[in-house]
Amino acid sequence: MFYKKKIERDFITYVTENQQSLYRFAYSYVKNQQDALDIVQESIRKGLCSIQNIQESAAIKSWFYRIIINTSIDMIRKRKREQLVEDETIEFMAHGNEDSYEDMDLREAVEALPHTYRMIITLRFFEDLKIEEIAHILEENPNTIKTRLYRALKLLRMDLDSSYSEGKIHE
Repeated sequence: MFYKKKIERDFITYVTENQQSLYRFAYSYVKNQQDALDIVQESIRKGLCSIQNIQESAAIKSWFYRIIINTSIDMIRKRKREQLVEDETIEFMAHGNEDSYEDMDLREAVEALPHTYRMIITLRFFEDLKIEEIAHILEENPNTIKTRLYRALKLLRMDLDSSYSEGKIHE
């Protein structure tokens, strides 16, 4: 009983200390601020309801990322037919404002990757997870993750190189 309470406290501490990373990760799936917040909140609820499944505190990180992935996929499926436009997007389009992203080509290149590659890039470089952690979260072999990471980087490089050679990148 005491050990389970410790794991529950460790889970709450983990979520509290990593809330921005968890939000960014959920946002990488749904591209909507409110949906990402809902995913994190729902994932925390699911985590607290199934905390008894955790045997050790060291497994909390990968276990919780898996919950976020599943919750994100569930939300995407539920809203697949809905076409939602954020108020900011409507305002942006109405006023004819220019995009202000500094790394727009990189963002577009990452978004153009197949889902499997995009998730590995996001977990590795934006969430700073190790290959073994990514493998555990995605329930894949670490060698498979390494191969997919290499392919994703190669695709990104090809996409960015072609953008550069076509003159899309302006300095």
